[in-house]
Amino acid sequence: MAKKNIKTVFSCQSCGYQTPKWLGKCPDCGQWHSFTEETVTPRATKRAEENTLSGTGTPVPVPIDAITIENEQRLSTGIGEFDRVLGGGVVPGTLVLIGGDPGIGKSTLMLQALYGLAQIGYKVQA
Repeated sequence: MAKKNIKTVFSCQSCGYQTPKWLGKCPDCGQWHSFTEETVTPRATKRAEENTLSGTGTPVPVPIDAITIENEQRLSTGIGEFDRVLGGGVVPGTLVLIGGDPGIGKSTLMLQALYGLAQIGYKVQA
């Protein structure tokens, strides 16, 4: 295993608190001189390996013009401008982050979008 993947941490023997450097007194439980040095090797998760294009666990950059666009089924909310911003509607199974200043109408917009989806027969929960 590569040496750069090995990480050193100091763990309190009383409570388990961990820190990247040695401390005389544990800030969590207050014990003095209870830290011991431990080496930790992070394990690569299977999910991280699956998310890489090469399958080797190392991310590979892809030119933007090499990315294939898949035609996903999109659900129209009935709000034309909102659907346009989303690329034609909401894609099932995706997440959309709605942000803005307080009072600008984020909750109202979401309620109207859910109402539009409910009108065409989808079960929605607010």
